[in-house]
Amino acid sequence: MSSTIKLPKFCNHCGKAFIAQKTTTQFCGHPCASRAYKQRKREEKVSAEFKNQQSKIVSAAPAVISETLQAPQAGNQTNLRDKEFLSIVEVAALLGASRWTIQRMIKSKRLPVAKLGSRTIIKRTAIDNLFN
Repeated sequence: MSSTIKLPKFCNHCGKAFIAQKTTTQFCGHPCASRAYKQRKREEKVSAEFKNQQSKIVSAAPAVISETLQAPQAGNQTNLRDKEFLSIVEVAALLGASRWTIQRMIKSKRLPVAKLGSRTIIKRTAIDNLFN
């Protein structure tokens, strides 16, 4: 027995108006139903991965997290203070400035540099003399 019901509805995926023959119809056609299914599955995967990453973070020991976050920074700062020659990126990290700021200082001759092949190196004493 077929239904003769004609219900005006709006598609849950594209929002277009259509005439449904069943009360349970949600989409205007097969393409919208397929796209909605793919979108729903994609969102399920993303939320599952998000929950997985969240559980890994929560289950990790707080000491391991703090050690992981702080160890490279502390080691890097002491290492930069001990070096006699530094690269532009290292100088930027040491001074807390951007790489472009260091480049501008070099271009305006406020910071003397030496070229070692294609690498630009800056003497540690030149950085110390900036503030004298």
